[in-house]
Amino acid sequence: MDAFFISTLVVAIAEIGDKTQLLALVLAARFRRPWPIIWGILVATLANHGLAALAGSWVSHLVPGDWLRWLVGLSFIAMGAWILVPDKVDDSAEKNGRRGAFLATLISFFLVEIGDKTQIATVALAARFDSILIVTAGTTLGMMLANVPAVYLGEVAATRIPLKLVRSIAAAIFVVLGVMVLLNLGVDMAGIRQS
Repeated sequence: MDAFFISTLVVAIAEIGDKTQLLALVLAARFRRPWPIIWGILVATLANHGLAALAGSWVSHLVPGDWLRWLVGLSFIAMGAWILVPDKVDDSAEKNGRRGAFLATLISFFLVEIGDKTQIATVALAARFDSILIVTAGTTLGMMLANVPAVYLGEVAATRIPLKLVRSIAAAIFVVLGVMVLLNLGVDMAGIRQS
């Protein structure tokens, strides 16, 4: 259950102010049809994070325990630094806008999420916990917790959430997790195999 809870929390916090959340705002403003957008986000995230978790699990089986601990720990610390850099929306929504709300969201979210902070976090979480399904479920729930309100509340929520504070808190969480992994604290919780 720790893997699910931590995956959900880390991604939900990391997603606030992320380019995919900004994309959810753009899509909601453009289509004004929340349910197809929400379903598109869900399907795209399940596919994208499922592949990312698969990659993380694969890495965890290839890399010896001590090396994996260092790789995951340093990845979390790097994610903490990366979160402090604000994202901007590219024109993916405009390119796919003629295909309907669901398909535009599905394609845009899947493509924009490639190489994104939350996808990289999913790889690291899957390597850490070695549980593809639980991590995918947790990171997907985290994405939904951050993006569904964005779809419904639109720009009102975006202007009232102190994104700098949220980014700082998210960065601190990633750094603390990274340090805990590097110092071998909470190894039972982390699930990293010892070599």
